[in-house]
Amino acid sequence: MVLALAAAGSVLAGPAGSASAAETAGRADLRADVNRDGRVDVTGDSDKWWEDSWSVGRGAVHLPNIDDDTKRCPVTGPGGRPLSDAKLAACNDGTDTKVNGTADAADLARVRSVPLPGLPADAKGSLKVTTGGKHTHLFLKRSGTWVLVTPATRLTAAELRSGVEFGVEATDIVRDTAKWDGRAVVRLTVTSGQKSTSDAVTLRVAPLLTQHHLQNTQQVMVTEVQGEGPYSRLQQKFVAELGKEVKKAGVTTPLVTFEKYADPWAQDFVEPAYVNMTGPGGQRQVMRVMLRSAQPDRDAGRELFEKIRGRDIGVVQVTDPAEPDDWSLNSMGNLETIPPYAHGGRSFPAGRVIMGERKDSGARPSKVMRTMLKSQGMQDPLLLDTSWLGVGHVDEFVQFLPADTPRGWRVGVADPQAGLRLLRDAKRDGHGRTKMFSVPGRSDAPAPKETIDQALASRHLVADNEMAARRIAANLEVLKRETGVTDGEIVRVPALYTRESEAFTAEGQDVPVPRLTRMGAGSDLVDSLRDRGQQKWLAENPAAPRAAAPATVETSAYVPGAVNGVLLGRDRYLAPRQWGPVIGGKDIFTEAVNAAYTRAGLKVSYIDDWYTYHLGMGEVHCGTNTLRDASAAWWRLPAR
Repeated sequence: MVLALAAAGSVLAGPAGSASAAETAGRADLRADVNRDGRVDVTGDSDKWWEDSWSVGRGAVHLPNIDDDTKRCPVTGPGGRPLSDAKLAACNDGTDTKVNGTADAADLARVRSVPLPGLPADAKGSLKVTTGGKHTHLFLKRSGTWVLVTPATRLTAAELRSGVEFGVEATDIVRDTAKWDGRAVVRLTVTSGQKSTSDAVTLRVAPLLTQHHLQNTQQVMVTEVQGEGPYSRLQQKFVAELGKEVKKAGVTTPLVTFEKYADPWAQDFVEPAYVNMTGPGGQRQVMRVMLRSAQPDRDAGRELFEKIRGRDIGVVQVTDPAEPDDWSLNSMGNLETIPPYAHGGRSFPAGRVIMGERKDSGARPSKVMRTMLKSQGMQDPLLLDTSWLGVGHVDEFVQFLPADTPRGWRVGVADPQAGLRLLRDAKRDGHGRTKMFSVPGRSDAPAPKETIDQALASRHLVADNEMAARRIAANLEVLKRETGVTDGEIVRVPALYTRESEAFTAEGQDVPVPRLTRMGAGSDLVDSLRDRGQQKWLAENPAAPRAAAPATVETSAYVPGAVNGVLLGRDRYLAPRQWGPVIGGKDIFTEAVNAAYTRAGLKVSYIDDWYTYHLGMGEVHCGTNTLRDASAAWWRLPAR
């Protein structure tokens, strides 16, 4: 059976249709929250007529109960030894057969039997999960306690007369609809003498959804690299400044800091996601789900289990050891989400995932990750071409910004042609000898020395940015075709890119400074950044040859990438400090970036990430992450 959820009218068929109210008198009648109002109606018909079917807009929902409400899951083994990744992931509230307190009970979807007051004394009831039983736990509330329903469970005549409450949980998310489509069909059979009647309800596990920028920021996450080395101190300063900027933007919840594994790229080893359903009183029952990157050897993801998992926070890891690991494409900086839209006959009420692929080589993000995301039936991943980027992440050139427009959002994109115009205009006006970068040097990291004239005259800068502009334009055409976005809904932000082999020339040096990459193993990367530093490497390797040029020119941000920032509020944006040419007392890139975002209704603030992230081929977005309000109903488009 194909589960087609992207179209709002799609229906998942369940058991045979229901009888009328008159016909069900004295018959088994099971009800679930079909209309998703947080109440199971056992007196009227509001939860009856769709009990055997499911669509995006209607049908009962249950949660994958993968959090750890009482923090019972161990994070170390005997003698404090680390657990394997598999063992860390093997424990959550859905892996036992108990309801672990009131918080765990809140994660159960409720099902009720309609009271049958006229049943004879010999009546009894039995229950079975006829579809999805391997992925579902069914609990019975008996004398105020939740007990697991087993094949031996029997309901008494007294219970059936008064009506019974059940709780349903899934033990996992949907990972592959070819193996399980998320359904749980619960059947109640009532027997009296030689006669029996039965009724069933169909539930579907809530889809795992990634966040989008129309959801308000509630908390910001960042790695705080421990230690006293030069990189550690710089990165700790960045964290302190980030905390101040977050507070200024009105986000009062303290930062979440990762501290154990010293992987500074907090955007890359996790993608915050969520599941939700309507709970009692119409309030949304929300569970955050930290989606670990499909990088088996990236240890930083372990801290999601060891520190972050807890009440209403679960963790999912999706890997296939037999699958080739494209480290960079599998980082979560390569996963962003288009806000909700409907276009061309397709509806995405929870938004749509975008990921980068290298069309030039055929490399794509992990197949098991893409399969899992598509199997949710809501955010079918759209692939964009990032062949031209050394790191290859979509967050290096595109973002989505809230807007007071009928659509509710705009597309923000890097604009290399605008970046080149800034330099050409400065040269035309007699400022060609102005330093390209105004960043101050350090004793262990001399400042870049090239001028605007030298940058424009360099062997590849102009050609590479013209190439980047063409690649970005091609990706924009894909986004226009898929979403209906028009040119008037695009915010173009000045940017410049450069190939890695011509990144910078430092004062007093005659060879380019190589950028430390995000593409290697996390621990090796951090060791390089923390213990040696960018310029120290150069001092130790003065005759280092340039790397051979790849078949496809691959670039990264030359001026810190302004689109690679963090949306902290609907009108608050935190960008990497530009450190561009200063003319007339003003940084010309900062002025141009301010103008672009101001036209889009955003107030921009800046944070210095030059030595902490920019020289590592990333920016402030790459080094941070956000937890956003996940309480909205994913089954309908936002009101306009």
